[in-house]
Amino acid sequence: MFIANEKRYDKMIYRRCGKSGLKLPAVSLGLWQNFGHKGCFANMENMVHTAFDLGITHFDLANNYGNPYNGSAEENFGKILDGMKNYRDEMCISTKAGYEMWAGPYGDRNGSRKYLTASLDQSLKRMGLDYVDIYYHHIFDPNTPLEETALALDNAVRQGKALYVGISNYGRQQTEEITEIFRKLRTPFIVNQPSYSMLNRWIERDGLDKCVQKNGIGLAVFSPLYQGLLTNKYLNGVPQDSRVGKGATWLGNELNDEMVSRLKKLNAIAEKRGQKLSQMALSWVLHNEAVATVLIGASRPEQIIENAACIEKLDFSVEEIAEIEKILAE
Repeated sequence: MFIANEKRYDKMIYRRCGKSGLKLPAVSLGLWQNFGHKGCFANMENMVHTAFDLGITHFDLANNYGNPYNGSAEENFGKILDGMKNYRDEMCISTKAGYEMWAGPYGDRNGSRKYLTASLDQSLKRMGLDYVDIYYHHIFDPNTPLEETALALDNAVRQGKALYVGISNYGRQQTEEITEIFRKLRTPFIVNQPSYSMLNRWIERDGLDKCVQKNGIGLAVFSPLYQGLLTNKYLNGVPQDSRVGKGATWLGNELNDEMVSRLKKLNAIAEKRGQKLSQMALSWVLHNEAVATVLIGASRPEQIIENAACIEKLDFSVEEIAEIEKILAE
């Protein structure tokens, strides 16, 4: 049985998710990669334990996480939870549904009441849980009325299968529309989960970050390291065991000479700050007041320890922000 570090809450920073009462750690662990059936279970377990010992209480999953999309990440996380049952009330566990999951029209990509309801029941069974803390609709579905999707999420709360609900990959307009529905239903809708990083600032252009602040919703940001580009990995070539080297990311074509030059300049700023490039990239995302938590992925425990240290240097000087903006505009 796992015994947690007694000092796990000493350093981690916790932020309210929007205007809700729920606090999330500034850094959360996402199980998108490296927790599927092809991974090493001992390493997965070690990563979750390491994260929890650092005060990372939020673990983010989805029904289709795993390789292939078969729910194996939830299954493995459920096995890990078997040894952490005493800490369930200290953990915030989220899952999502919306992408293709099982054969036929009811498991295809959608936001129908049938799919969302069935998927949550499956997720709870895989993880061995009575409820999740946050249940998300994973991606906006233009073919399902937003009211139906909202009612399905609201129903999950009323059934006691989720404490809060969220949306993911929704833009500003879609967020504003579903917010109005949730407000009428009095649903505890507290979070939107978009991609966001130094190299992917669509939420700023779209106005999503301002929108959620206005409506008391928090952002839980994924891909803050732009699938590994905002790390030291690619400053001197492409390692064969990297995601670009394996062809495991659709962003590989962006790693040209101009991008490498930009990354090296950003790394120089990070070094002056006493940080790794990845740590500064995470600190930069958390500098946006709309962000409640940043979701990191990892392939080994050491990466979690390194990236969680980003909270030690969250402040940026006016000069640093200006220099970063100049580099990103190149």
